[in-house]
Amino acid sequence: VQLVESGGGLVHPGGSLRLSCAASGIDLDYYNIAWFRQAPGKGREGVSSISARADGSTWYGDSVKGRFAISRDSAKNTVYLEMNSLNPEDTAVYYCAADLLITTQTLEKGGYGLRNWGKGTTVTVSS
Repeated sequence: VQLVESGGGLVHPGGSLRLSCAASGIDLDYYNIAWFRQAPGKGREGVSSISARADGSTWYGDSVKGRFAISRDSAKNTVYLEMNSLNPEDTAVYYCAADLLITTQTLEKGGYGLRNWGKGTTVTVSS
């Protein structure tokens, strides 16, 4: 199983980025996918998740609700995180994770115990 994040970079406050999480070795349609982030000196934080395609429900952390959107492209076996109205507090390394079950508690506790992780992509929001 391999998850590869991409799309990070430097963006000005108020700007947008789209992160991608491309998978190989698993069919993301059958997995729950989550995005986490870790800012310098802070613990890992759940950002968003999307359930397996048969359900498709989504979850967002309070700090990103209304600004971020998660989506899935089954044909590309990729999950995206569209990030808008970025602010410096969004600066972090963003990771995607995949597992057959991802509970709200797991999201709120930083994803510890999830089995499949990417190596992360860095997002820096600065003027």
